[in-house]
Amino acid sequence: MKKRHSNPVPPGVQAEIDALAALSEDKINTDDIPQVRSWDDAKRGVFYRPIKQQITLRLDADLVDWFKNHHQQDEGYQTSINRALREYVSQHHS
Repeated sequence: MKKRHSNPVPPGVQAEIDALAALSEDKINTDDIPQVRSWDDAKRGVFYRPIKQQITLRLDADLVDWFKNHHQQDEGYQTSINRALREYVSQHHS
């Protein structure tokens, strides 16, 4: 499995980023940026993706079949299983 590397930032864009980074907070105009009051609609993994670890896991065939037939269209069944496990862990975290 090959790891993908993100594309480097073009020099012109990097210059803009550096210029903004050099400004103090009160000098940056944020009038055109809407205030976010609620994060209820936030989506996990848009900017940060947790490191995945490949394992071999034996699951009951009917369980795998259920996830294969009930996963969301925009994700695979393994992602659905991962999401279900993450939800379980968050509910049972002590």
